Amino acid sequence: MDIEQILLSFLGNNIVFLLLFALLVIAIMAGVRIVPQSEKYVVERFGKLRSVLGPGINLIVPFFDRVAHKISILERQLPTNSQDAITSDNVLVQVESSVFYRIIEPEKTVYRIRDIDAAIATTVAGIVRSEIGTLELDEVQSNRAQLIVRIQGALEKVVDDWGIEVTRAEILDVNLDEATRAAMLQQLNAERARRAQVTEAEGSKRSVELNADAELYAAEQLAKARRVSADAEAYATSVVAAAIAENGLEAAQYQVALKQVEALTVVGQGEGKQTILLPANVLDAFGDAFGLLKGRK
Repeated sequence: MDIEQILLSFLGNNIVFLLLFALLVIAIMAGVRIVPQSEKYVVERFGKLRSVLGPGINLIVPFFDRVAHKISILERQLPTNSQDAITSDNVLVQVESSVFYRIIEPEKTVYRIRDIDAAIATTVAGIVRSEIGTLELDEVQSNRAQLIVRIQGALEKVVDDWGIEVTRAEILDVNLDEATRAAMLQQLNAERARRAQVTEAEGSKRSVELNADAELYAAEQLAKARRVSADAEAYATSVVAAAIAENGLEAAQYQVALKQVEALTVVGQGEGKQTILLPANVLDAFGDAFGLLKGRK
């Protein structure tokens, strides 16, 4: 008996077991599903949703269940979308936007919407037009971050039934036509000129205020000096009055005569003076001084 006959005899006697074994292997292979980390599998049974398989090893019922959809859960970016919008002050702008999202509930995505990217793009265009229509052009330019937050919030409410999560929305650029751009440039130049004039006027006003403060300070200091001088003069007068009250009028007359003599001495000591004009009563001054001096003795 050769080998072929042995094999045929073995297969003929064990054909049922071999078929069962092959069926068991096929069932195991059909019932085990290994899902990658970046995907989720949607399983159907007789055309109806059965379950959603997460990453790792999963078991399904062979021949009854089948993997109908393999959905990537990685974050996706929609192509840059450009749409026209009109601001509340009737300015036409062209807005370029982009949206990042990821699928978190595949069973909603595959059974509720056919083209998720097109649906999101259309929704974003409508929301952008609606939000920009509530703002003026200056607000669109200056409050872009707030505008993005409003767009993302409105988009999340709309796409919640589609089983996706909007991770980020971006306003890439806001373009204007040439006429509007020229008008804005003219307005900007006018605003800069106005600010320059205001700054110059404020500088002139400040200069006048400082000059006035300086003059006021000088006047106050001069008044203080005059007051000090007046106080000194009053003090000197009070001292003289006290001396007159204590020593009599002769003491004052003696001081006056003595001052006259000292003044004549200074005049006589001047350089280059060969002729000196003296008052007619100069000798009387000397006499009065000596007379008073004798009286004091």
